[in-house]
Amino acid sequence: MKTFAINTLGCKVNQYESQQIRELLERFGLLPAEPADRADLVVVNTCCVTHIASAKSSQYIRKAQKHYPDATIVIAGCLPVGQSEELTSIDGNVCIVWQKKDLAKTLAELLQAGGTDNDTLQADKSNSYLTSKRAVSLNKTKTAKTSHKKELAASSCPAQLSPLSSYAGRSRAFLKIQDGCDGYCTYCIIPKIRSEIYNKPASVVLQEAYNLVYAGHKEIVLIGIFLGAYGQNTVRRTNWEASKKDKLAELVGKVAQVPGLERVRLSSLEVGDVTDRLLDVFCKHRNVMPHLHLPLQSGSERILKKMRRQYSVGQFLQVVDRVRVRLDRPAITTDIIVGFPGETDEDFERTMEVARGAAFAKMHVFSFSARAGTAAVKMQPTVGTGVIKERSRRLRQLDEELQERFRRQFVGEKVGIIVEKTGPVRGRSERYFMVELDPKETAKRGEFIQAIGS
Repeated sequence: MKTFAINTLGCKVNQYESQQIRELLERFGLLPAEPADRADLVVVNTCCVTHIASAKSSQYIRKAQKHYPDATIVIAGCLPVGQSEELTSIDGNVCIVWQKKDLAKTLAELLQAGGTDNDTLQADKSNSYLTSKRAVSLNKTKTAKTSHKKELAASSCPAQLSPLSSYAGRSRAFLKIQDGCDGYCTYCIIPKIRSEIYNKPASVVLQEAYNLVYAGHKEIVLIGIFLGAYGQNTVRRTNWEASKKDKLAELVGKVAQVPGLERVRLSSLEVGDVTDRLLDVFCKHRNVMPHLHLPLQSGSERILKKMRRQYSVGQFLQVVDRVRVRLDRPAITTDIIVGFPGETDEDFERTMEVARGAAFAKMHVFSFSARAGTAAVKMQPTVGTGVIKERSRRLRQLDEELQERFRRQFVGEKVGIIVEKTGPVRGRSERYFMVELDPKETAKRGEFIQAIGS
């Protein structure tokens, strides 16, 4: 094998892990395939958080098989773990990694073995070692087909994916500091996919941040499956160790001091994660962006309880008010699920009311998607498709109004952007909204520049 391609679906954590896969493959001597080239190895990093995500993952797999007929297709990510039955119709030259913890080892053994002989490969569900329908062995004594494989020793087989040294193809770099969730919100399949809680040591986070800045990234986004639980061994706050409640704040403060780092941004938090200490860090370090993503999910107390969320509507709004007191015009963005089982017109109107009161800078609107293995899949009564579409339309219309109102505050002001696209030049401001420069303006991707809001 000489070249590879990676197709990624899903969240920021999946995107980060695809970058780890890229660096692992490059260490084995493989090169990224050009778009028009035929890759020898294709990794499809899947998602299954919704039915749509699962369907897209399966579609990506089939497209990869069609576009790269001679390549080995590695199916990784969440779909094999969370909804394995949806892969039963997949055949051909594929390798399915059933357990996330075995991905690095599986890839290494596959590469050291010199390929797959174009057989259908499956990873055994008990230990994720590769086996074939025709029992083709992938032992390390197989003759290597390319010179770089001959140089690999048995000790080069990694137990896990390594921290990043760069974030290829992106101006902003994601840095995963936490993984896993045992919260079991009733609609969410993630605790069954990423059940093991993991906190990356602060020393490793800081070294990785240094590496990313050295590679040219001026903005780092700290990410995790449940970011606010950093330092804890559970995401359930009632079981948290009080002495560790500010571990996230401590880490953010240290990352903010990495030389050359223009911006630090946090991904998703819950309102219970927004401590006074964390707000102190926002205020002290001006390179920590005044942007908090706080998923509301519903503005109905009754629905929040059915969802098994760890906050009330009142607590949510109190934190929003507290953030606005401490920070200058912060961008507060959110996620909202429409059509959760039992959601009445009154429940939805309450969500609309809370959204207006919170004056969100942006809302991500999701239609409820029942997933097998979650408690919500059995909840009644279900909400009709037509009702969900109409409620989603109204909420998205409100989102457009709120976004425009938020951005109007900055008309005529100078805002900093890190260029993400050119022709025309575009980039995100400190408060996350996109700024587009005059078509005559020029700048390089990744460059930090000042622009006047209009």
